Amino acid sequence: MYFGAHVSIRNGFLEAAKIARSLGGRSFQYFPKNPRSLAIKTMDRRDAEACAAYCREHGLKSIAHTPYPTNLAVDAGDRRHIVVMSLLNDLDIADACGSVGVVVHFGIYKGGDPLDGYKNIVGTLNEVLSRWSGSALLLIENQSGEHARMGMTFEELVGVRNLCVKPQSVGFCFDTCHAYASGLWNGADWEEVQKKGESLGYFEHLKAIHLNDSVYPHKSYKDRHANIGKGEIGEEPFRRFLASRYVRNIPAVLETPVAAGYGHAQEIIELHRLTGEGKR
Repeated sequence: MYFGAHVSIRNGFLEAAKIARSLGGRSFQYFPKNPRSLAIKTMDRRDAEACAAYCREHGLKSIAHTPYPTNLAVDAGDRRHIVVMSLLNDLDIADACGSVGVVVHFGIYKGGDPLDGYKNIVGTLNEVLSRWSGSALLLIENQSGEHARMGMTFEELVGVRNLCVKPQSVGFCFDTCHAYASGLWNGADWEEVQKKGESLGYFEHLKAIHLNDSVYPHKSYKDRHANIGKGEIGEEPFRRFLASRYVRNIPAVLETPVAAGYGHAQEIIELHRLTGEGKR
């Protein structure tokens, strides 16, 4: 299992990879630039390439995460251009760091006709993909429904990917808290959820996992993360989820709270306990 956690790049990409390994992780996630801005970042390519080399040497896998203001459902125009250029910047950085891809939320649309939101998402993705020729993938993340009741089903996620001009450059990131909050997974029905995803072709393109328990109940539509086994989902559902063949050999990253005496290093040990692997 490639368990890991979200880490800071405050001291550079290479240092982020070293921090991830010091936690006992085999994977990590990072923001490629300021998480609150879509401003283009000038990359320190030597640092990024050193990060990629370090990850190859130590068997680490990484994913990047787009800044919070990124919205695929934005209308065409100047705002979409900013989002597109930011995403291309994120992909370039992720590629240099040797990352699997860049996680991006499905999108939030507040207009009158939801269909326009879906069209916008496909349009934004296609603008990015038509200019992108690297190896890093765009990884669309399922949503909780907190800000918009979109991107909560396998049908939506697979449907958008199928409409992309280069679907081979698009994969998925499955967030467990979002799946629970949205109603996609109730914690007790993983086998049914898995069968549905298989029938729609979702899991063959699953490239990353966000491992988060939920502060709020099933179908709450609230995105609040809890530590694994300490939230509303609970330990046993995660035990069953982690037994799935689809979550092996891909980054499975914690985005959970850190408290005194219980950080991500301890939580990664707990994850290995749940899988029966023990600490590695």
